[in-house]
Amino acid sequence: MNHQSLAAHWMPFTPNKGFKTQPRMLTGAKGMYWTTDDQRQVLDMTAGLWCCNAGHGHPHIAEAIARQARTLDYAPCFGFGHPLSFELSERLAALAPGNLNKVFYTNSGSESVETALKMALAYHHARGQGGKQLFIGRERGYHGVNFGGISVGGITSNYKAFGQWLPVDHLSHTQDLALNAFSRGLPLHGGVDMANELERLIRLHDASRIAAVIVEPITGAGGVLPPPAGYLKRLREICDRHDILLIFDEVICGFGRTGEAFASQTFDVLPDIMTTAKGLTNGAAPMGAVFAGDHIYQAVVDEGGPGVEFFHGYTYSAHPLACAAAMATLDIYEQGGLLRRGAQGGDIASYFEQGLHSLKGLPGVIDIRNYALLAAVEFEPLPGKAGASGAMIQSAAWEQGVMLRALGDAVAMSPPLIIEKHHVDQTVGILEQSIRRLYG
Repeated sequence: MNHQSLAAHWMPFTPNKGFKTQPRMLTGAKGMYWTTDDQRQVLDMTAGLWCCNAGHGHPHIAEAIARQARTLDYAPCFGFGHPLSFELSERLAALAPGNLNKVFYTNSGSESVETALKMALAYHHARGQGGKQLFIGRERGYHGVNFGGISVGGITSNYKAFGQWLPVDHLSHTQDLALNAFSRGLPLHGGVDMANELERLIRLHDASRIAAVIVEPITGAGGVLPPPAGYLKRLREICDRHDILLIFDEVICGFGRTGEAFASQTFDVLPDIMTTAKGLTNGAAPMGAVFAGDHIYQAVVDEGGPGVEFFHGYTYSAHPLACAAAMATLDIYEQGGLLRRGAQGGDIASYFEQGLHSLKGLPGVIDIRNYALLAAVEFEPLPGKAGASGAMIQSAAWEQGVMLRALGDAVAMSPPLIIEKHHVDQTVGILEQSIRRLYG
């Protein structure tokens, strides 16, 4: 492609001028590998954007989408339904933890977060507590890019040009290099104390004004930060004490990333509302799903008046092609045992952990952290170029045949759940070469 043919596309989360000078073009994908426009095979250690958990190009998903397109390509979802969405909902509810038995469909993680925030407000309004409108997010949290998501999110670059339009406050992030650097699995120190900061925010704002706390069980785009031991359980206890909802954003953690279907199961903490997307369809079709506890649905719908109980939805909610992709994806997860394949302490996760932590001691490496099949390696900031080292390591690894994700002065990995040991070896070897090239 010539540079002129790239001009019309305004690309998301991309330095457009830089990309169009040196484009990275993907033309195919199969299993663990991308094919580039110059016919290179590049190992995908990011599952696309944290979403292709079963690897690329699975024929079962492609066939399901094609078959559905020939049968029912679209169905309106306002006042009408189609059988596949109800079948999928039953299947997802059976997979979900606890009483998260009600499923509301969206088209992305960003839309799932907006939906969850509205559900929380609707719940309190239905109970006569309409004053509970403030949300508590967390520094370095990522909850999508719509106005609600960037408000509760804690990544400054995502909102500094747009503002924060919800009443919000934020917990501190959970990274503590002095106490927990080079943790394997959950960091061991400080979890309860970090969670107790929520009590201070409740005293500041008053529980009568706070609708919900929203966190990712493992912070993803903010740096891959596993929660310190005891942290999530303590948040749950505090929310229960003060009649505040707890929302888990599992857009990244959901569908096998932590060794269970959902991280709430891995960490044995049940939220009131849970957002998902990405791995729901293995990235093959845009789709998200919000899981609501029975008590949320009962207050808003069962005890609501006649007519529309929840004034919210999208043209493409429960799109038939997306439902078909999700059903086929669940088949693959179940038949291949993929939802539990990457469990922390299991064979492949242990090998992944061991390989990455072998990089400790290399010049420039200040932290390595992992849980199951999520990991990050963090680097010392380069003089005068804070936040640039991750992109430099990413570029060097890309040229050598591995895709990583740059997050400031770190690179993140979230490989497809079908990863094998030789993929780990390839990644660690190329990562070591890239680090030595940059830091000497």
